Amino acid sequence: MTSPNDKTIFTQRESNARSYCRGFDTVFTSAQGSELCDADGNTYIDFLAGCSSLNYGHNDPDMKEALINHLLENKMGHALDLHTDSKADFLTAFTDHILAPRGMDHKVMFVGPTGANAVEAAMKIARKATGRTNIVAFTNGFHGVTMGALAATGNGYHRGGAGMETQGVTRLPYDDYADGVDSVALLDQMLSDASGGVDAPAAIMLETVQGEGGLNAASPEFIQGVEKVARKHGALFIIDDIQAGCGRTGTFFSFEEMGVMPDLVTQAKSISGFGLPMALLLIRPDYDVFGPAEHNGTFRGNTHAFVTATVAIQKFWADDTFQRELAVKADVLREGLAAVADLVPDAFLKGRGLMQGVDVGTGELASEICGLCFEKGLVIETSGNEDQVVKVLAPLTTPMETFRTGLAILREATSEVMASGTKIAAE
Repeated sequence: MTSPNDKTIFTQRESNARSYCRGFDTVFTSAQGSELCDADGNTYIDFLAGCSSLNYGHNDPDMKEALINHLLENKMGHALDLHTDSKADFLTAFTDHILAPRGMDHKVMFVGPTGANAVEAAMKIARKATGRTNIVAFTNGFHGVTMGALAATGNGYHRGGAGMETQGVTRLPYDDYADGVDSVALLDQMLSDASGGVDAPAAIMLETVQGEGGLNAASPEFIQGVEKVARKHGALFIIDDIQAGCGRTGTFFSFEEMGVMPDLVTQAKSISGFGLPMALLLIRPDYDVFGPAEHNGTFRGNTHAFVTATVAIQKFWADDTFQRELAVKADVLREGLAAVADLVPDAFLKGRGLMQGVDVGTGELASEICGLCFEKGLVIETSGNEDQVVKVLAPLTTPMETFRTGLAILREATSEVMASGTKIAAE
């Protein structure tokens, strides 16, 4: 018999494509709220939250109860895209508490269970609706690793995994990517010039905060400018809200306070509320152009996820109480990360809301800090073009005491790494 924390089977049988487990070398067995437990009985504060797939924490009791009752009553476990009572409940809650209060008339398209599938559907709709093929995306954007979404992803490592050329996307500078460059003006100029070399786009797609790209947060002026350029040149405006949405930046949608209205919005990760696979695409009615099953998939609409997502919306978004709590936590996070940044020469804060981190300059240093955090009981990861950003994605429901304890561990680990005299810390 193997020991509870024996990891032999993973190294023997699981593909080399495994990723997060390499940085957190233990066997996790249970989780509750903002804490994880492993097979040896160790407890960890979770500042990763399934890469923002668990914004409401692990095993929320109300969502769990609703899901258990659904199972005990022999409700639908899988339904293709048939009409079900659980889907009706979700669409009603989503309409009443999310779309209508924000003046959004979007249709909801259920796609395959991953965010990449929502991106693929958005790109296909834009191309069908406009008759054009080019998509404009931005430096450091991350939209998924299936072939269409990968074409819009900037990360060279992931693009290299395609094994063939990716096509159909023009990449331009994101906000503040290049010193002294007005990215919106450049985009408009290139599209306005018949010799600019950029084909008229079907869509312009962006993240308001680039999660995997290093927590690059665009200004409202940049987002508004891109939308105006899209309207001027007949392109659809797509916001990829897969990681930045569902409250991660302080409001349900990351673009709510920016004065824009995207034609298409992709959502996944925390939309199910419980970590269950679910993705969807929001579509302005004029662009709801797919015919029946023209973009389909066996798992387009997770019945169990409908149940938990409905509870999440009703519990956290029926009024503004939760959103006001997020604003307080965002301030606490900013203060805590500023104290971390003070420990590292030339380090600086990045991000927005509860999607913030510290750029410590190198991936080596960020990795060493995160590694020591794990030894001290904190699960936290890196992001950025060189993995140089220590990124906090704690569950939005994390109790304030736990939140502060996690930040204290991060500060302590950073201090120890910088004081250790290692080559990395010296650099």
